[in-house]
Amino acid sequence: MKSPKFLLPAAAAGVLALTLSACGGGGGTTTGGGGGGDAEQGLDGRGPITYVQGKDNSNVVRPLIEKWNADHPNEKVTFKEQTDQADQQHDDLVQHFQAKDAGYDVVDVDVVWTAEFAAKGWLQPLKDKMALDTSAMLKPTVDSGTYKGTLYAAPQTSDGGILYYRKDLVPTAPTTWDEMMGMCSIAKANNIGCYAGQFSKYEGLTVNASEAINSSGGSVLDKDGKPSLNTADAKAGLENLAKAYADGNIPKEAITYKEEESRQAFQDGKLLFLRNWPYVYNLATTEGSSKVKDVLGMTALPGKDGPGASSLGGHNLAVSVYSKNKATALDFLKFMTSEETEKFYATQGSLAPVLGSLYEDKELVAKLPYLPVLKTSIENAVPRPVSPFYPAVTKAIQENAYSAIKGEKTVESALSDMQKSIESASAGQ
Repeated sequence: MKSPKFLLPAAAAGVLALTLSACGGGGGTTTGGGGGGDAEQGLDGRGPITYVQGKDNSNVVRPLIEKWNADHPNEKVTFKEQTDQADQQHDDLVQHFQAKDAGYDVVDVDVVWTAEFAAKGWLQPLKDKMALDTSAMLKPTVDSGTYKGTLYAAPQTSDGGILYYRKDLVPTAPTTWDEMMGMCSIAKANNIGCYAGQFSKYEGLTVNASEAINSSGGSVLDKDGKPSLNTADAKAGLENLAKAYADGNIPKEAITYKEEESRQAFQDGKLLFLRNWPYVYNLATTEGSSKVKDVLGMTALPGKDGPGASSLGGHNLAVSVYSKNKATALDFLKFMTSEETEKFYATQGSLAPVLGSLYEDKELVAKLPYLPVLKTSIENAVPRPVSPFYPAVTKAIQENAYSAIKGEKTVESALSDMQKSIESASAGQ
């Protein structure tokens, strides 16, 4: 998954800000839980630290670090910039964690990596001396940095799915899936496709399939992290996508869509409804070729009886258990999640803030009018399956959801196979 700062799975990984805006101590702990070993070392340490993050194409990180360094001459931060490819970012972090590299003090963590890294004992628990006040943050963003009841990563930026629609053809936005499907006759009368998301076999399909299941009241994993796919609600969710594809409400070409292909189709006037991320707003309203710039509507994703459950996007900040200067690292986390910084993320990088109050900030909303809709999306969002073996989980979702949507498997068979694959992955750990 190519991931910019507000997690656009498989979008061009932060290459454009809003446009395409998703360590060496002693003998360590090997399981998450925060007791003993490296987690007890360096808690009072102060001094220079290194911050590791993917490519800063939107020029958000450098100005912040310059400001920090001017105020903290004895605790300067060095920015280690990774590539803009999420898989390479992940592998780089894993390599340095496995080497117990003290040089990776604070790291930028995709929300789907928290469980994996915490379970392996690589992230410093943010509790006791390392506690962080999260009371002003949107609850789903805090949940995204939490594993087994302990906060391991500080919410930094967030993201949620949005339903874009044609206001000239649909005066009132749909609030439920059935209502939206009922409007597909409008698309047919205008000789355009009705609805598309991201249905190619990649991380974006995990997002879309999980949203469909969650929005119907189901869940990929239960509260104990076990697969929970053989349910009527899960079936209803995946069936919504499969049926829409079979009857043409999801156009056939949408099975190849990632973020950009679906955005382009909508901007070209070929779709009535589009599920995508907030970055689309800027492009759809400013690109000269956009046919929807004056008729762009935005609303929360539709669910069973009201707003649906978006997959939660975003990036968080974590402290390595191997850092020797954790007191400085904690202060840096507080600085990077402060109200002033969060506002800078929004205005400079068009990144979704984690502080609830900023979504009512009149100045910000004037600049980024999608913020109230995005807040609804984030408040109703559900993280993608929280699992220390996430790569196997997402592979199982992608392969089986793709087969179900294309009609190569029945929905029941796809969910059963998904369940078995996740159980198998879990047993093998």
